[in-house]
Amino acid sequence: MDVSVWVWAGLIAGLLVVLAFDLWIVDRGEPREFSLRQASFWVGFYVTLAVLFGIGLWMIAGPDHAGEYFAGYLTEYSLSVDNLFIFYIIMGRFAVPRVYQHKVLLVGVLMALVMRGIFILVGAAALQRFGWLFYVFGAFLLYTAVNLLRGHDEEEFKENLLLRWVRRIFPTTDGFVGSKVTARVDGRRMVTPMLIVMVAIGTTDLLFALDSIPAIFGLTQDAFIVFTANAFALMGLRQLYFLLGGLLQRLVYISYGLSFILGFIGVKLIMEALHTSGVSWAPEVPIWVSLSVIGVTMVVTTVASLIKARRDKRSGGAAAPAKVSQG
Repeated sequence: MDVSVWVWAGLIAGLLVVLAFDLWIVDRGEPREFSLRQASFWVGFYVTLAVLFGIGLWMIAGPDHAGEYFAGYLTEYSLSVDNLFIFYIIMGRFAVPRVYQHKVLLVGVLMALVMRGIFILVGAAALQRFGWLFYVFGAFLLYTAVNLLRGHDEEEFKENLLLRWVRRIFPTTDGFVGSKVTARVDGRRMVTPMLIVMVAIGTTDLLFALDSIPAIFGLTQDAFIVFTANAFALMGLRQLYFLLGGLLQRLVYISYGLSFILGFIGVKLIMEALHTSGVSWAPEVPIWVSLSVIGVTMVVTTVASLIKARRDKRSGGAAAPAKVSQG
């Protein structure tokens, strides 16, 4: 899809305005916990915004591009739900007060949005130049799907290289200083744990992109659609964090559903690469099939998880915690 620089600039400016307004709304007055009512409103707002964008894309660019966008958005949003597990672990490890968690998530999401944008542009350019990367992406998604199914992903947070560098280079205060990222202690400027947590959230989400970005490139190679699907999925992520809360621990089958989706997209990528190379037996999967598979899989795994959680509650047992993936 041919998109001008002005459309890109307008889209990014619009997203930043919405996020700035969001931050201003929740940060008015004294810091306070993000309520369930607020979270419900903002999740609904961002989902509605994403749907309206898809409808507009349908009217302007046609059903094929709109279908690719909705399939990509559902995939990224589903993977983002699984990512929330590690966000809970990070918040708990750094003992972030609940009144400041929404700000940490917002800044972390902004960092991830910028880094993912760079990742997407580089990935799109590489795929256009090196067609064999489709096989690499497909094989990587299959590998990730198998590992997720087998439960090889660890449920603990490990500090990445950038986070360790920030800790080593910048002196850090012993505790939080309100919501400030820096503070002056005994005449010396120091960073607070607030900045460390923001870097942890942002960089960890970028690591999650190592399989979510290839997944959406398996649905569309249009950089504009890939970016917008990622952007709208990320924008509502922090509200979803507060809305789902303890419900995440009840979604015991979600990793199995995500494993199936990643495996399906991995096979789709390889089949389409073979089809493009002239292999007659390799089918080209229509976007409506991909959209249906993703939607049905997430509905089935969510409903099955909630049914199991209800049965466990009635029998007095506790649902096993869902596995944490890096997707």
